[in-house]
Amino acid sequence: MGSFKDFDAYARPLEDFRVKTLSGATVTLLSGFIILILLLSEFRDWMTVQIHPSIEVDRGRKEKLWININATFPHIPCYLLSIDVMDVAGEHQNDIDHSMLKTRLDPAGLPVDVTRGAIGEKHDSNDDEIAKAKDPNYCGPCYGGEPANPNGCCNTCEDVRNAYIAKGWSFDSPDTMEQCRREGWSQKIAEQQDEGCNIHGHIEVNKVPGNFHFAPGKSFQQNHMHVHDLHAYHAGSQFDFTHTIHQLSFGKEDVNRINPLDGVSKTAPESAHMYQYFLKVVSTNNVYRSGREVPSNIYSVTEHEKSTAAGFGAGLPGVFFNFDISPMLITYTEYKKPLSHFLTDVCAIVGGIFTVAGIINSFVYTAEKTLKRKMDLGKAN
Repeated sequence: MGSFKDFDAYARPLEDFRVKTLSGATVTLLSGFIILILLLSEFRDWMTVQIHPSIEVDRGRKEKLWININATFPHIPCYLLSIDVMDVAGEHQNDIDHSMLKTRLDPAGLPVDVTRGAIGEKHDSNDDEIAKAKDPNYCGPCYGGEPANPNGCCNTCEDVRNAYIAKGWSFDSPDTMEQCRREGWSQKIAEQQDEGCNIHGHIEVNKVPGNFHFAPGKSFQQNHMHVHDLHAYHAGSQFDFTHTIHQLSFGKEDVNRINPLDGVSKTAPESAHMYQYFLKVVSTNNVYRSGREVPSNIYSVTEHEKSTAAGFGAGLPGVFFNFDISPMLITYTEYKKPLSHFLTDVCAIVGGIFTVAGIINSFVYTAEKTLKRKMDLGKAN
């Protein structure tokens, strides 16, 4: 055991050889306080989950881009509002209604009872009830249009309108068609012309540059051109596209991220105003500590607006979102320091502070002794 004691690196001097000073006590208390502050800071840092970003080339191919939208147009009725998508790959989605839900709003901004029905809106239309009340053998005329129904019948006003669109004709005289007169097409338009509309849901697009937009009228393709038909609505050219974007995000899963356009509101200074948002979309991959990966997207935005009141060639009033896809992929990885890292930092803090405090205390003690010796010899001024 006596030989084993030779390995003691912490040999202690006798109590009689220890000198305790006021300056030493001050340095000890100060260093203890600093150690406590640094340890609390280090513990807080150890408990915090950090996010480490990394950038690489996006190697995704033939992927789809999921866009979540929730926007309110207080001065555009739902029957007049359509959402369309087109991209550089040549794909067009006109008047999307399978994944977008419209909610009619009264002039005060409150939801309208959906039982009243809405023109061209499948969610609220009472066309099914009208069809049930008719003769089951009824086959309505299409007035020269191309019916989508294999039996060649157009039993509702919507069927006639779609038949006209398939033919490339303007649907400009609904009052002359028995289906539209029976369903009260013109009356519904008159009742709803002062309403607003909230539209929310999602659209799925190709992961290539393109645009989606909210614009007035029934949209369709004719001779490779994107056309909006307004004749059936008697809407003229007065369109107030004042709007509020409650949410605009990219990705199927919510990653609790605040997006640049969330909560943005615009008030149109005049009718027939066009708003354009240019989005740069960057793919992201969120890797959580559990190992779960959630693909998503972030984007930056620039804005432009102009008046289209000048007439033909000035553009279509509405709200347009032009998006471009970045070739980069950003991976956000959750990371928390391991316990060994925390213990190492604790040892470094404690050991480092005590070492520095010892050097300071030694310097102060030596200075005190030197000054005292000079005073004893009468050499101190």
